[in-house]
Amino acid sequence: MIAAMPLSMLLTLAACESLSLPAAPALHLHARVGADVAARYHSHALVATANSRSVDDARSLATGWGVCGVVGILANAIGRLAPIALQPLLRRDLSLLQWGMFGSTMLFFAYIEGYKAFQMKFSPLVVRRAMTLSKPGTPPPHAILAPFYSMGLFHASKKRRTISWTISLSVAAIIGLVKRLPYPYRSIVDAGVVVGLAWGSASILAIYARALVGTPPAADPELP
Repeated sequence: MIAAMPLSMLLTLAACESLSLPAAPALHLHARVGADVAARYHSHALVATANSRSVDDARSLATGWGVCGVVGILANAIGRLAPIALQPLLRRDLSLLQWGMFGSTMLFFAYIEGYKAFQMKFSPLVVRRAMTLSKPGTPPPHAILAPFYSMGLFHASKKRRTISWTISLSVAAIIGLVKRLPYPYRSIVDAGVVVGLAWGSASILAIYARALVGTPPAADPELP
């Protein structure tokens, strides 16, 4: 009978005998340890399966189009605003006060627009919504218009649609007003906007890169 016992059980019994412990608790301890190991293995297996599924979702063509499309929209805006934002650096004709405004505006937009708005809220949402496009049965219009879908402009909760459209229209209105500002104040505002958009683009790409290796954002996609 001893020969039929698993080696691990024999080692447990031997250890308990050396400590003058009864055999029954040793068997109970062995069973509990085995159950804990099995539970941990099952948990790790579930995590590995979930990570594998999330990587597949992130690597789909529709997901990549959604994420890269949004970054492309931001990059286009940066490309149009950057030459105006750089004028003070090229001319070197600002007063001390205006240089202070130039630097302060960039810091302000970096924190409020880049970090608070993009990195903490909008960027995780974009990547998470883009990843839902990899699900079977995704309507073709959603995949074709993936960048706008990822931004929450359609097929989203009522609250998300309202926020996304309000922000988009507000930004368009602000851009129209800023264009009317004289130099150097337009350059000062545009410099801040460029920094914020650049930070936002970088945060979207960083979050997407993490999703590609199995760490997707925990943001709610806010689907209807």
